[in-house]
Amino acid sequence: MAPIVPLTYYSVIILAASVFGGMLPLWFRLTHRGMQVAVSFVAAMMFGVGMLHMLPHALSEAHAVKASADEAVDFTVMMWVVAGWLTMFFIERFFCYHHHDLETDAAGELHELHEHQHDCGHDHGHHHHDITWSGAAFGLTIHSVIEGVALAASVYHRHDNLPLAGLGTFLVIFLHKPFDSMTIAMLMARGGWSPQARYAVNGLFALAIPVGIVLFFLGMGTESSSGPLLAYSLAFSAGTFLCISLSDLLPELQFHDHDRGKLSLALLLGLALALGVGKLESLVHRHSTAAAATASALAPSD
Repeated sequence: MAPIVPLTYYSVIILAASVFGGMLPLWFRLTHRGMQVAVSFVAAMMFGVGMLHMLPHALSEAHAVKASADEAVDFTVMMWVVAGWLTMFFIERFFCYHHHDLETDAAGELHELHEHQHDCGHDHGHHHHDITWSGAAFGLTIHSVIEGVALAASVYHRHDNLPLAGLGTFLVIFLHKPFDSMTIAMLMARGGWSPQARYAVNGLFALAIPVGIVLFFLGMGTESSSGPLLAYSLAFSAGTFLCISLSDLLPELQFHDHDRGKLSLALLLGLALALGVGKLESLVHRHSTAAAATASALAPSD
């Protein structure tokens, strides 16, 4: 199957999830506890996919290209992981966009996005940045384009013999994207923008994933599905997933001393789902390979 086929399906579903996330504050009354549990679950799954799916695949691709166990290959791959981590780190530092925490009223209902003291600096005399919807939209758009590259790289990796290629990456983006859209929508609402304007911005933001996919294919050019650029793209994506997931998970240790059991359980479930998807991909791959071998053996020879 050509990689563009599953990528088209994935893109349409993610686009719908992104638009849906931007409309959630208008349709539902969300709670702080529910948001934090959901964020812990999705962030843990993102961590698992980055470390247990993308990074091993990047290493295997790199070694396949070099056809050796050279330690320099591992070092190069890990440098691309660091590059991905640093890219997302500096995007968050200078655009301060990646915020999924919301204020609650006395009844525990969410009503507006806010900044924790840890949002661009702790309360130690540091300058406290103000979040604007435009800054959030810009930072999240860059983030989404990178996610599009990650999705394309995951599907492109072994798409010829792995029917569920990229499933884990797709699920992470599908579950994470509504939070990003909600961030932009609620910041625009706080700024007094009309629902029509929010819908328009949300729709444009949803297109960032397809843009990332297109950029990946333009970068790949005529390179084969097993090449250094693919390996480095997977490693870079693993680094970005690591940074994004930790930026959601680590603040819980200092700022969310409530519901520790629920948040910890959500984290473990997210990791378990990442592991489960990996096992499912391997199972389907073995079944597909065995079926192909059987069909080849039964095929009449000339």
